[in-house]
Amino acid sequence: MATGRERGGSRKERSAETEQALKDAARRLFAERGYLNTKIVDITAAAGRSAGSFYNHFAGKEELLQALLKDFAAAGDISAETSAHDPDFTAPSAVAFHIEQYWRFSRLHWPVLRAVVQAALVDEDFARTASRLGTAQLEEVVDHLDGFEAAGLQPPGTPEVSVAMMFLLVRAMVDAVEEGMLDVTDKQAIEALTRFCYRGLTGRDY
Repeated sequence: MATGRERGGSRKERSAETEQALKDAARRLFAERGYLNTKIVDITAAAGRSAGSFYNHFAGKEELLQALLKDFAAAGDISAETSAHDPDFTAPSAVAFHIEQYWRFSRLHWPVLRAVVQAALVDEDFARTASRLGTAQLEEVVDHLDGFEAAGLQPPGTPEVSVAMMFLLVRAMVDAVEEGMLDVTDKQAIEALTRFCYRGLTGRDY
């Protein structure tokens, strides 16, 4: 006969499995149809769970998206992955490294990042979250242009504007690939983006 501890553990495991199933289903649906067009009943149906089970874990779709954001933040962000990199964008290898890291990060988390952008259109909390994400990205690498003046280089705009253009271009390309508008491999995209961004930032050929 199962003990109370064993039964409790089983309930806890089932609860964790349901929560993960709901998150996985939400990621798929956010990618397929977008955050705004996804309903809670769609998520529970895709997860193979009852509609009522959703509210045992999340107060609403917004809270589920917040949980997905916490998950990928806990798994590690770009700053953690690039802690030992070359921070000098006068070197093409430094630009290449950041392009690849941001490309892979954006593709891995695209359903959640896209959902945040869409949620920001109708929710002030997510608008602030999207703004914080963008600001954090800029703050992490804006000093990578500090060596330009000594190298006799003139970026296309202020350091903040120049770095923002690089990030926005990568994200736009990721969106095009994920939405099926552009047929390109990761390697091809990363190489093309690196050449384009390095030349745009420095005026030098890559």
